[in-house]
Amino acid sequence: MAAAVLPMEDKVDAIYYQHAGSLPLVRRISFLARRRLCQLFLEVMKPQATDRVLDVGVSDEVNVESNMLEQVYPHLENLTCASLTDGVAIQRAYPGVRHAQVTPHQPLPFADNAFDIVYSNAVLEHAGSAEQQRFFLSELCRVARRRFVAVPNRLFPVEHHTCLPVIHYLPKPTFRRLLRGTRYDVWSHEENLNYISAAELRELWPAQAPVITHSGIGIGVFRSNLVAYNS
Repeated sequence: MAAAVLPMEDKVDAIYYQHAGSLPLVRRISFLARRRLCQLFLEVMKPQATDRVLDVGVSDEVNVESNMLEQVYPHLENLTCASLTDGVAIQRAYPGVRHAQVTPHQPLPFADNAFDIVYSNAVLEHAGSAEQQRFFLSELCRVARRRFVAVPNRLFPVEHHTCLPVIHYLPKPTFRRLLRGTRYDVWSHEENLNYISAAELRELWPAQAPVITHSGIGIGVFRSNLVAYNS
């Protein structure tokens, strides 16, 4: 894909499955990481049958590793999926869920505290600049009293979107410059990929200080995912 900036409203999920997500081993690892994230969500958030849960960032790319919360959550009748699309494919795949279409960089179409819990995995890093990420987090905190947000961990030794080793350890400008003009050019633009460290996530969080931990695959601080939550 040559030097194209694809803003958040385009299908970054589809592009991921053309790149790292096209490799069987990567897909297996992704499945395990996402399953463990959902297990952590259920353990620390302890959702009850009557809790209203919002999942922000559900994908039309329906497969064994996508939309893991929708696959494992036991109370789909109280689960609302927010996506950038009309939701037809999502509701077909997960009968019983509600759906709401959202617009990038705009307020979520819900009242304050409309939900008991909000869940968002692998969305914040695609929200754009630090200010746009802060706005996204502020919206999550506005619509729910309890929040669970997961992002790729920059300390994990393999870059999530390209499957290239340690290239993302470089400063962001260098990382982007190396990808510019390659088949991974889409990930060289801040609009499409903007990694967040634990310190940055804590600083961007607009509500009470979250618990920050690691999940997914790997060991200690080198696990694949960084998680922040208010339970």
